[in-house]
Amino acid sequence: MISVTRKYGFSASHRLHVDGLSESENDRIFGKCNNPYGHGHNYEIFVTARGPVDGESGLAVDTQKLDRLVGETVLSKFHLKNMNTEIAAFQTAVPTTENVGIEIGRMIRDGWHEAFPGSWPVFEKVRIYETERNIFEVTNEKA
Repeated sequence: MISVTRKYGFSASHRLHVDGLSESENDRIFGKCNNPYGHGHNYEIFVTARGPVDGESGLAVDTQKLDRLVGETVLSKFHLKNMNTEIAAFQTAVPTTENVGIEIGRMIRDGWHEAFPGSWPVFEKVRIYETERNIFEVTNEKA
């Protein structure tokens, strides 16, 4: 079994804020990330899939198909967006990078079978670098 990881990037902004909490509670929980004007990141995401090496092509994952899937389902929806106002999932959830990772994992999982209709490869995980010090990993529970 071989795991293949592809790296992608997008820039997006967000504000970490819970409407049901006071300003002081939001400030205590989220600190500078609760800036009323929001702030942005240049996110890097790493998408990992695994499968056996195909005897004919010698590939475990067709990276062109993976690039197309991630481009259409994730990058086109996140790049240069304000996540609080332009991403449907964050109309009701705080766009923490934990929640961004869960949403990106869901988006990839939802489009996986169309991009890869067979048994292999399987979607394994997505890792998100928000900053050099903040790295999040979401595993695909169905992998």
